[in-house]
Order: sequence, then structure tokens, then C-alpha cells
Amino acid sequence: MGGNLTLLTDLYQLTMAYGYWKNGMHDKEAVFHLFFRKHPFKGDYTIACGLEFVMDYLDNLKFDPGDIAYLGTLKTKNGNALFNESFLNYLQRMEFTCDVDAVPEGTLVHPHQPLIRIKGPLIQGQLIETALLNIVNFSSLIATKSARITKAAQGDSVLEFGLRRAQGPDGALSASRAAYIGGCHATSNVLAGRKFGIPLKGTHAHSWVMCFDSEIESFEAYANAMPDNCVFLVDTYDTEEGVKNAIVIGKRLREKGYEMSGIRLDSGDLAELSILARHLLDEAGFPNAQVVASNDLDEYRIRELKEKGARISVWGVGTRLSTAYDQPALGGVYKLAGIRDGNGEWEYRIKLSEQAIKVSNPGILNTLRIIENNEPKKDIIINEEFENKTGKMISFQGENLNFKPENGKLLLQGIYRKGKKIYNSVDIHSIRENTLSQLELFNNIKDYKIGLEKELNDLKNDLILKAKKQ
Repeated sequence: MGGNLTLLTDLYQLTMAYGYWKNGMHDKEAVFHLFFRKHPFKGDYTIACGLEFVMDYLDNLKFDPGDIAYLGTLKTKNGNALFNESFLNYLQRMEFTCDVDAVPEGTLVHPHQPLIRIKGPLIQGQLIETALLNIVNFSSLIATKSARITKAAQGDSVLEFGLRRAQGPDGALSASRAAYIGGCHATSNVLAGRKFGIPLKGTHAHSWVMCFDSEIESFEAYANAMPDNCVFLVDTYDTEEGVKNAIVIGKRLREKGYEMSGIRLDSGDLAELSILARHLLDEAGFPNAQVVASNDLDEYRIRELKEKGARISVWGVGTRLSTAYDQPALGGVYKLAGIRDGNGEWEYRIKLSEQAIKVSNPGILNTLRIIENNEPKKDIIINEEFENKTGKMISFQGENLNFKPENGKLLLQGIYRKGKKIYNSVDIHSIRENTLSQLELFNNIKDYKIGLEKELNDLKNDLILKAKKQ
């Protein structure tokens, strides 16, 4: 990302901020939580992602003179200034002073659990809502899609090839980063490689083959140019002949002391063609040459091809990963959960809905993950203002369950205190390893229990009854 993105917000965040300021409420301490209500892709897990971009955004949060000048041009329907000069002067002086806690990237998370908690002046918590949702929703969605795809590949290499059909340059960079965190082994996106340190992989396109008078001539020219990086795209004209031509050039490379890396299939019956290609390569003495496949792949197609006995060892996944093709958005939300009164006491807030899933949770929330014998067993959403020592939880299915608080680990970690960053960024390779270890931990767990600590559940029910009487 990079740079000042303070105006990356919805207009209503600014109009609400103006309203808070006009009513003298802007400096009241408030707490907001960012969370989602359903796992994407009808799955049973989500990978938290995007924290690095969130920190980059917050580090640069400042209304600069150009921002203020632009806001000064906005008008009401009657032609009056939308925001008065005093408010704009306030915005220009404003510095970020909130406490921020977040789940580290690569953590496996569940619905209703806070991924980010913002505590500080009401106006600041409100102004950053849109940007945080934009960042976390997309990155977490793509990281989760990547994890699903790499799981389907069962240990094979998965390459992210989605740049050309991603949602613009920013979407492409975010997708490449999140895909690597989710488990992909490399990307074709060179800028993402430079910015984030992601390994790069790539072959050549059909246009390379079409530039020469014959396919075998194109392969030989490529081998001369890139002898250490020869993966030949073999389906420009006839796939079987393409593999045979690649073998001819592979033998010439071997005579020069190099080894052909493999061949790529990008069309046709990938299962049948990969079996044929593997047979031809093995028979010709190239057992280590990889069969790479691309062409509208995702976890469903990869699983299907494996069931058909496909002999593919590297999967190039593009559009359906970088755009999260089957679910284009994670339904993350950002809700107010409390405001301090004049005596310094928290007044908890709750949003009601006819749909139970949309009723928010009050309090200063965190998630306590219960771990026994090195395995996660339960996730309990708690209010940090309570002692949380009851050892009782109410699951989202309504079950009364027990837990041992001493076996719990809090998922939220401190990121900012009073606007000052206290969290050290983690390198992308360590984040990816965190994802893989989390997935391994949860791999064989069935019927994982998630719910509210009993005292928090009681508070929520009391606030629901109180709100309904208003």
C-alpha cells in the first residue's frame, strides 16, 4: 500500500465524525470490534490476514493540507459548506491516539471473534472503519482461498498466477501477498516479489511459441536464453507433439549440462494429458521434469483432477484465486461495543436484529483459545473487563460447556498503545509458517466449540431485553 490513505473512507464516516464533534462527543472513549459472521466458501475456517497493511495505513493516518482543502470544497444540497472551518482545522490537527489490538496474521479464526479491537476517541474509531474493513476483508478472503487450494493440492507446489485478472493493481498486490500467506509457494507477480519478498516463478506464453516458424525452434530459442529455467508450454498446437518437442530440447540441454525443469499444460483434458506427458517424460529419461498445469484451476478442480489420477505436480492458479471467484467478498463488519460515561464506567452497546446472527456482542472483547495436549479445543469470546473465571461458556448452538481458563491463550495482541506502535512486524515467511502450523493444528478437529463466556452471554441477554423495552 504505502502513503497517506486517510481519505480512503466513506463519506458517512466524515459526516458522523462531524456530528460527534458538533455534539461534543468526539473525545468520548469508545471501543469497536472488526469481525465477520460466516466463514467464506461455506468452509469451516478463515485465515486472518492484512495486519501489515493496517499498520501501514495507521502509521500514515493524517489529514494533510490537500485533504483539508478538498473537504472544504464539499457542499450540501443547498450549496453551503458541508463541514465548517473549525471542524476542518480540528481534523488537520488530529493525531491518532487509539489502542489497537489484533489477531496476528496467519491465525485461524472463527465467526464473531474480534480480529481487530480499536479503543480510543469515538471520532477516531469511527473514521478508520471503512479502510480497516477494506484491508482485512479482502486479504483474509484471499488467504483463506489460498489455504483451501493448497490443501487440495496435497503437498504439490501451488503458484499464484492471478495478476492479469485481479481487481486492479492494488487488488493484485494484496492478493499475491495474501495468497502466499495462505500457503501458495510462489507468485508470477514481480512487483509483489520485490515489495514483499515472495518467491517468483514463471514460464512463457503461447505468444513466444507463435513468434517462431516452428514449436521446436521456439523451445530451442527459449532453452538458449534460459537454460536453467526451462518449463515449456506444450499446448500451442498439439500437446502430445509439444511434449515430444520439449523432450528433444531437453536432451540437447542435458548435453550442455542443464536439466529441463518441466512442461506446462494450459488447455484440454488436464488429467488425460498429464498422464500422457508423465509417461512420455519418464520413458525419455526425465523423471524429475515437472508437469505444471494451469487453466481456471481452484480447489474443486484440483480435487477433481487428483481423483481422476492426474499426474500434475505444480498447479498454476490465477483468476479463481486472486478474485476469490466463487465468493467475491468476506462479510466482515465493524461494530461499536461500548462508550465510557462521565464517571469512567463503560456503558456497553449492542446492535439488535431480527436475525440472531446480526446481533452484536457488547464489551471489551477478546478470544480465549483453550489448548489441551497441544490441541485447540474451544474458542470463548470474553469481556476483558470481567474476571472470566467462571469456567463456563454458552456455545453458539446453545450448549452449556465447561473450560479451564488456565489453559487459555488470548488471540488479540497489542499493536498500538495511545497511537504508538508497540508491535514488531513479522516477516512474510514466518507469517506463512504460522498459517501452515495453524491449519495442521486444526486439521483433524471436528465439531469445534465456539461461544461466549457465561457472564458475557448474560450481559448480552440483559442488554437485548433492555433494548427491546425502549
